[in-house]
Amino acid sequence: MNATGEAIVDAEHPAMEEGAAPQHGYTGNKDAYLRRLKRIEGQVRGIARMVDEDKYCIDILTQVAAVTKALHAVSLGLVEEHIGHCVVGAASEPDPDVRAEAIDAKVKEAADAIGRLLR
Repeated sequence: MNATGEAIVDAEHPAMEEGAAPQHGYTGNKDAYLRRLKRIEGQVRGIARMVDEDKYCIDILTQVAAVTKALHAVSLGLVEEHIGHCVVGAASEPDPDVRAEAIDAKVKEAADAIGRLLR
């Protein structure tokens, strides 16, 4: 807050006050995401161990597919969180001109992220 009591906002995160930690859509589920990512990390280490131990290639590929599917699940969850938090947040902007621009920017971010996932 500034001296007049108005919130000081960050240009990239308009709802964030200066000095506050950013509140992203996934913040409420952060621990669950971290647990899933640690599990995926363990799976990747297991794959490396399989290669080191000269395991059968199809067995390794099966594990790679499992990790890929797990990462896609995390990615889809993050996209959903982005839409539910960031896009919806942009839609609640009171100034119509700013709102339209903010919605377009957040939707483009989501579309670009989905495009990267599909490559």
